[in-house]
Amino acid sequence: MTMTRAVVRGVGHYLPERVMENSEFESFLETSDDWIRSRSGIERRHIAAEGEATSDLAANAARNALAMARLDASDLDAIIVATSTPDLTFPSAATMVQHKIGMTGGFAFDVQAVCAGFVFAMANANALIISGQAKRVLVIGAETFSRILDWTDRTTCVLFGDGAGAVILEAVESTGDKTDRGILATDLNSDGSQREILYVDGGVTTGTTGHLRMEGREVFRHAVEKLASTAHTALGKAGLDDSDVDWIVPHQANLRIITATARKMGLPMENVVLTVQDHGNTSAASIPLALSVGYERGQIKEGDLLVTEAIGGGLAWGSVVLRW
Repeated sequence: MTMTRAVVRGVGHYLPERVMENSEFESFLETSDDWIRSRSGIERRHIAAEGEATSDLAANAARNALAMARLDASDLDAIIVATSTPDLTFPSAATMVQHKIGMTGGFAFDVQAVCAGFVFAMANANALIISGQAKRVLVIGAETFSRILDWTDRTTCVLFGDGAGAVILEAVESTGDKTDRGILATDLNSDGSQREILYVDGGVTTGTTGHLRMEGREVFRHAVEKLASTAHTALGKAGLDDSDVDWIVPHQANLRIITATARKMGLPMENVVLTVQDHGNTSAASIPLALSVGYERGQIKEGDLLVTEAIGGGLAWGSVVLRW
């Protein structure tokens, strides 16, 4: 029995020009390069320039993905942007990207699930494609978290960076079994009772942008518990297990979380695409950034089975199983 799969047609990313090394924090915080590396695995991150908005990063990543796929913006049916740091409350960053890349038809909207945003956006794009509502969907994760950080809080500001990654999904008729290319399964979850452990203390109710606040130990505990679990659930839906996985492409939040998740899945770190050391935590951008960098490095190849998983504020968490 044939079925429609959402297959990766193109991938691309964009990082702001400015690179901020860990050592820069030593001039204004009680911290050090060793302290940051030992607790997070992060060595540097990119910071958006003044006047460089989330939609700018997203549009640049989109152009790179289109170039790789040898497509024009007119070939797209939809754009989904996963972000927690849009340029404005509204309109959506996605509609701004639509205009910036010269796409005059179709539709565009944002998804907000914080660090899990790209996974949620991929699940939405998959649903649009398999239901026949779109043939090609551009899925982007883009963030300028540097704009919502408290630069006096050494427990949070050293962890995050800015960037964008994009994936183009295309409808392809497939055999309908687990050897197909494309998205094979997704798993999405949320738990609103855990709001207080990771949130921004601003918004419409306060009249301020606010700053990111996080209870690091609690987030770590939930992440280690939930990430491997959601990956196993998605693999089970696809009729696969850990031994079938070629690459884990995780949310790049913290090296210790990534290592613990790989261990729970019984996979060595050699099977994990890592970018956290160079990008920090770019929230919804981290997985598409890692996909693009992993492909660029020659790690990810056609036919490889990938698991992407992420957890963010909400709490919201989930995973996508796809064959490249």
